[in-house]
Amino acid sequence: MTTLLQKTSNILVQKFGGTSLSTPEAREHVLRHIKRELARQVKLVVVVSAMGRSGDPYATDTLLDSTARNGSVPSARERDLLMGCGEIISAVNLSGMLHAEGIPAVALTGAQAGFITDNNFGNARILAIRPERVLQELEEGKVVIVTGFQGQTENGDLTTLGRGGSDTSATALGAALHAGMVDIYTDVEGILTADPRIVEDAKPLAYVSYAEICNMAHQGAKVIHPRAVEIAMQAQVPVRVRSTFAESEGTLVTQPEQFVDSPGGVIDRFVTGITYMNNVTQITVNQQDGVENLQLKVFQSMAENRISVDFINVTPYGAVYTVLDHEAERAMELLRDMGLQPSSVSGCAKVSVVGGGINGVPGIMARIVAALTGQGIPILQSADSNTTIWVLVKKEDMVQAVRALHNQFELHL
Repeated sequence: MTTLLQKTSNILVQKFGGTSLSTPEAREHVLRHIKRELARQVKLVVVVSAMGRSGDPYATDTLLDSTARNGSVPSARERDLLMGCGEIISAVNLSGMLHAEGIPAVALTGAQAGFITDNNFGNARILAIRPERVLQELEEGKVVIVTGFQGQTENGDLTTLGRGGSDTSATALGAALHAGMVDIYTDVEGILTADPRIVEDAKPLAYVSYAEICNMAHQGAKVIHPRAVEIAMQAQVPVRVRSTFAESEGTLVTQPEQFVDSPGGVIDRFVTGITYMNNVTQITVNQQDGVENLQLKVFQSMAENRISVDFINVTPYGAVYTVLDHEAERAMELLRDMGLQPSSVSGCAKVSVVGGGINGVPGIMARIVAALTGQGIPILQSADSNTTIWVLVKKEDMVQAVRALHNQFELHL
């Protein structure tokens, strides 16, 4: 094992999502990227998702719909067995394409690739990766195709890793193999300064730090899952987010000090991007006479009833926080049942200004307030961290708020 690991500096992990595998034309692009990297004499591991999206024959949601149409409700264990089928179909098809081109390849399930997880079916956590089989197949000169999104328990049950599971599979495998790079292929050309669907002049980013993209992903950017970035950051494995349908380099995700070695030199910026999350409700609970430990009671009640809370402000006078819209009424009922008198504002959106240069820089919050005030957008709540400032606005103001902040920090330049 040690001897094999010493030879892994030229390992590249590629991950292709469902849209990259959904049509024959898309799969030809995948094949092109694989051939290009093989020409560079790298050892290649390819992680695949299920083909297509909901409605496509082998997409995960389509497989789940098949049980619903039969009126059956599978157990969590059997649901994972079903959901793992899509990735297996993708892996076998891609392996066949490579063989047809004369390229040695082997398809491995997550279990065969060494993914060991806990038994939290549907959202399993990776406990260990034992990549001996992958390393051996690489030593034999094969492209190793691994099913993303899945692993197995110590007892041999198939498990799935939850939302973003294929991204997580790719970066975790990259870490275990000591890969030189993990390429995440999507249908966009890297990470942008904002969602291009609402900001027409959103600009592709050449480089972002692990911390920046983690915050962007947590706050609504869907280009890569934050869990995958956290694994890459812990292992110090650089990640590129690239387009399947283009030859551009995409966005490199690494440590900030690595930016110095980039073709453009040092990147000096306060703000990296603007993200958003909508469909949240703001709940306010004020301190009442005769109620002790109000804040403790409020958040214990939310936790015991598995209601996720966010955007939390706690003061001696009460608590303000947000929940998802669909959880709001249940949260309010729980508070009223405790004799409290909560109030709520539904239909809100959380807009986030993310940047590694925010911390300690005077005037960032002033510019945020100026941008929103100038557009007549009320700020319902705000909070901040080392790399992010959040503001809560009404949902109908969200698009205008994102555009105003993108313009305020000149992210289009």
